[in-house]
Amino acid sequence: MADTAMSGAGTTGGEDPLQRAIWRLRSRGCWTDAAALLAPHVDDDAGAAVQRTALLIERCLFTGQGWAEAEDALRVAEAVASDDDERGAAACERGHLAYAATVLGVRDRADEARAALGRAAALLSPDSRTRPLLDLRRGLVAEHLADAPQSARPAYRRAHAGAAANGDTLLLSFTWRHLAALALRDGEVAEARKGFAESLRIREELGFLVGTAPALAALAEAEPEPEASRLRAEARRLFRLLGGIPTWLADQLHPTPAT
Repeated sequence: MADTAMSGAGTTGGEDPLQRAIWRLRSRGCWTDAAALLAPHVDDDAGAAVQRTALLIERCLFTGQGWAEAEDALRVAEAVASDDDERGAAACERGHLAYAATVLGVRDRADEARAALGRAAALLSPDSRTRPLLDLRRGLVAEHLADAPQSARPAYRRAHAGAAANGDTLLLSFTWRHLAALALRDGEVAEARKGFAESLRIREELGFLVGTAPALAALAEAEPEPEASRLRAEARRLFRLLGGIPTWLADQLHPTPAT
């Protein structure tokens, strides 16, 4: 299952009390509560509408639930968008939601995902802060829906460079991870280990608790024993602590049978 990213808005919140509150909730998997904080602003603030949509889509990806609410939020974001950048950001979220539904086996929306992300690419200016996120998501579609890792790699690299330029540290944790996964797929274990370790370090430093178990499990795939077992045990502990989210991680953790 692909680990996926949403907008960097609300990553740590900076000096904005609202964004700090959103980050505290999001980082612990309380997406519904985080989205509720934005609800009063969505009718006249396209940025808030897109961020609320992104939170609810992330909930879908981690829990497999809440699809109808995410669709409703997306329609609001599309309706309040008033310029190309706002419309492009909303299209990027539509592509992400369609990708999520496809990769989780809810419904095949691969064509919709490609079309929406293509529309976002046409609408967003070259220097838009949404561009790196769009590049990451186009890479995900290439790798996981089209099975074309050779096309995914340059998209991930563009996303990585853009996230670094924008100072979007959380997005860097996703680009490090996906580049590392491709390296591991190609047998480049040392490079994979470095990327997975960077992804984990960033998430731990930011306090992105809900994304830490997947990062631990990913690093375990590139580490020898006994370190791999230690990492998986820590991932299982966090997985249980958060009530079994992300749900798709359960099959990867391979709990050790009781003796």
